[in-house]
Amino acid sequence: MTAPSPGGPRASLPGRPAGAYKADMEASDRAKLRRGWTTGACATAAARAAYEALLTGRFPDPVTITLPGGQRPAFALAYEGRGEGFAAAGVIKDAGDDPDVTHGALVVAEVRAGAPGSGVRFLAGEGVGTVTRAGLPLPPGEPAINPVPRRMMGQAIAEVASARGAAGDAQITVSVPGGERLAERTWNGRLGILGGLSILGTTGIVKPYSCSAWIHSIHRGIDVARAAGLGHVAAATGKTSEAAVQALHGLPDHALIDMGDFAGGVLKYLRAHPVARLSIAGGFAKLTKLAQGLTDLHSGRGEVDFDWLAGRLEGLGAGAETVARARAANTAGEVLGLAASAGIALGDSIAAGARDTARGVLGTAPVSVEVLVIDREGRLAGRAGFDG
Repeated sequence: MTAPSPGGPRASLPGRPAGAYKADMEASDRAKLRRGWTTGACATAAARAAYEALLTGRFPDPVTITLPGGQRPAFALAYEGRGEGFAAAGVIKDAGDDPDVTHGALVVAEVRAGAPGSGVRFLAGEGVGTVTRAGLPLPPGEPAINPVPRRMMGQAIAEVASARGAAGDAQITVSVPGGERLAERTWNGRLGILGGLSILGTTGIVKPYSCSAWIHSIHRGIDVARAAGLGHVAAATGKTSEAAVQALHGLPDHALIDMGDFAGGVLKYLRAHPVARLSIAGGFAKLTKLAQGLTDLHSGRGEVDFDWLAGRLEGLGAGAETVARARAANTAGEVLGLAASAGIALGDSIAAGARDTARGVLGTAPVSVEVLVIDREGRLAGRAGFDG
């Protein structure tokens, strides 16, 4: 049977590309969405089916696996293959209703008998990356097959071996045809995972529009920067602000943290895993919310307070007309424009307030913070320098 081409990926995610999550969805709406399966669960199902076929000559279809939480889902096979000394099976990744970059991809596991006493070994096939930087859950040189998927596959091999009277020594090569192209839409290159995707998953289940994958990627980005000995990282809310802060400081790609709306996720992790200097860069509206004390900057969980902004302007010496217009403004950008026309450095004031909020979350952590307000054209519209 010939392996089918991977299906077209939907919007975005794990390793974690930009703009994937509709984080403003209400919990009740998310509860109605269909869950899916991680690449780790798919690889486990494929490995179990392939090992069964290696021992018996028959592929179980569907094939049932056990997830870390005890659930036992069944997977249909999309590919079966056998040759001299090996068997291979493939499962189409179904991410449910999550906008996952790997949705529709074919995950293949080829299994060969291992040397007696060797246990289960893992290799990266086509489209699966290799770790090249320290700071990730796997050492450099290892295939990017994360620890939980490895345990799941090891358990599946052990269960089949026990049922068939085999030793359970196996070599598993995991492949994702087209995975190297898909990985270009993830953080893998920045994290030092080269050549393809990561095989991920801690529960085996994809929860639609979960924030957890984004936070996980933030944490891994900080881990990689620390392991590389970097003393300065930059967390940005989007591509424009990221490009601006990188150009300003000449930072390498692996010093850049795609913060998105999750300022709290960055700051709380740095509180426990400090880096000497942190630059926070973002647009005026999002950093206004940070200055107001919000650490989740998404529009669905907090809005710019125009009365607060107007009060800030008034405190900086703006006239009554400017303050009134600011209070009645439609957008934060409109307020910034009013301030510029009046010659008031509102951007600097917002940057200082955002830095105060960040400092409050970091507490006594030895992290010096600066905040950069970046306009839509990528220009510096406000700055609060490093606080130590």
